[in-house]
Amino acid sequence: MAESNFVETDGPVTELGEFLRSRRDRITPDEAGVNSYGRRRVPGLRREELAQLAGVSATYLTRLEQGQSQNASDAIIDALARALQLDADERAHLYALAHPAPVKRPQASKPEVAKPGAEQLLHSMGDVPAVLLGRFNDILAWNRAGHLLLAGHLDCDAPSRVEDRPNQMKLLFLDEHTRDLYVDWEDEAALAVASLRYVAAQFADDRRLAALVGELSMNSPEFARLWAGHDVRLCTSGSKRFRHPEVGDMELGYEVLHLPEGNGQRILTHTAEPGSPSFAALRLLTSAS
Repeated sequence: MAESNFVETDGPVTELGEFLRSRRDRITPDEAGVNSYGRRRVPGLRREELAQLAGVSATYLTRLEQGQSQNASDAIIDALARALQLDADERAHLYALAHPAPVKRPQASKPEVAKPGAEQLLHSMGDVPAVLLGRFNDILAWNRAGHLLLAGHLDCDAPSRVEDRPNQMKLLFLDEHTRDLYVDWEDEAALAVASLRYVAAQFADDRRLAALVGELSMNSPEFARLWAGHDVRLCTSGSKRFRHPEVGDMELGYEVLHLPEGNGQRILTHTAEPGSPSFAALRLLTSAS
C-alpha cells in the first residue's frame, strides 16, 4: 500500500490505546529504525509500523488498543515497550494498563485518612518541610514547616477538614499563590500531571479520580493539554526552585517516600544544602514566630 493512501482506522480507544498512540506519535520512524518514504499522514509511527516492530499483526494491535484483547502476554507488552523505546516508568505504566485489576463498579470511596504513624513522622521532622499526600494529591497532613513553605496563605488546620481539604493538584493549577511559588512552574506542572497519570492507572475505578480530572480539565487549559499528552513518571526525588513571598528565592531538594502499604499515600520532604543561601532562607522561614 502506498504511504500517501494510508489512513489509520479509528475506533473506540481505551486508556491503553490512548497511551500507545501518544507514544507512537512521539517517536519518529528514523528513531525506531523504520524506512519511511514520501509524505506521511501521522506525526510518528503508524499503527502497522509499530505492529511490525513488535512482531504482532496490525489487527491484533487494533484490538488491543480498543480493549477487545484482554490477555496480552508479557512478551507482547515487552515487545511493544522495546519498539516504543519506553523508559522504566512508562514500561511500568504500560503493564498496569495492559493488565488492570478486575473491573469493578466505580466506587465513591471513603475519604482518605492520614496514617497515624506517618503523621507522627511528619511532626517529628522539625524544620524539614514535610507533607503527607493521598493517592490523588489530597494534602492529608503537613508539619508546620511544610505548611509555611507550600501554603502559608491557607489555614494550617485545612488538611484535617475533609470537606475543604486542600489538594496539591488544584493548588498548582488553580491557585495563583501556588503558581507564583514555583520559578519553573511549567516543569512542576508537567511533573505533577505525569505523576498523577502513573498513580491513576492503579486506582482507575475510584470516582474521585474522574472528578478531579474533570474539574481540572474544565478549569485549566494547561492541565487539559498535559493530561492529553499521556506522559507518565514515578516521582521520587529531584530539586525545585521556589520564589517564596516571605524569604525570596530558594533551591530545595525533594524526596518522595512512598508508604509500604501501597495505598498511594506518600510523604514529600524538602531540604536545602547546608550552608547555602537556600538553607539560610529556609531557616529564616521556619524560625519565624
